Amino acid sequence: RQSGNLKKHQRVHNGERPYSCGICSRSFTEKGSVKKHQRVHDGERPYSCDICSRSFTEQGSLKKHQLVHNGERPYSCDVCGKSFKDRQHLKIHLLIHSEKRHYTCGLCRKSFRQPNTLKVHQRTHTKGRPYTCDMCNKSFRQKKTLKAHSQAHNGTLPYKCDMCNKSFGYRSTLKVHKRVHNGDCPYTCDVCGKSFAQKGALKVHKVIHGGESHSPVKCVLNNSGHSLN
Repeated sequence: RQSGNLKKHQRVHNGERPYSCGICSRSFTEKGSVKKHQRVHDGERPYSCDICSRSFTEQGSLKKHQLVHNGERPYSCDVCGKSFKDRQHLKIHLLIHSEKRHYTCGLCRKSFRQPNTLKVHQRTHTKGRPYTCDMCNKSFRQKKTLKAHSQAHNGTLPYKCDMCNKSFGYRSTLKVHKRVHNGDCPYTCDVCGKSFAQKGALKVHKVIHGGESHSPVKCVLNNSGHSLN
């Protein structure tokens, strides 16, 4: 038995995949993997969730799914502490902390740390918006943006500021709002040096420049947290 297990393991290194699917010719290192894979073709889903009745082709997929119901996130990032339901999502997340950008757009050569970020970016070239709201037909490039948008219809504002208790529909909007409290103004005018909390505010401000120079001005916030100009 140990000899057989060693032989299976060595296929990981030598790339040997002796078992093939008779329908799509995809190959595998183990005979049991072919049997599991063929469920994709015949529609067999023998593993069902006892909470929502969603079914899966593999027991491991059901186990991962059940974490959605119990809220368990056993895989944590040792850099920022963010936790995830499965190891694969943690692996993808860790790329955020890396300085390497392995995924490059073939059209504009802009590079990204994560493959999903590149995929979303490419939609800016194709104008692809595959996620559509079934209430107002507005479409979005990302599924998470559609989800946040849908909450606007039912009045749900899940992102709450821990400093003033104001709530928002988008995490990004909450992030921008928090600059009211911490005074962060990351967008700076390259003409006069004035800084703004929002990129849009900087864009509007730049309209006032007609080639004349201005003295640098530091970030200015009024009581509502918006730039004065």
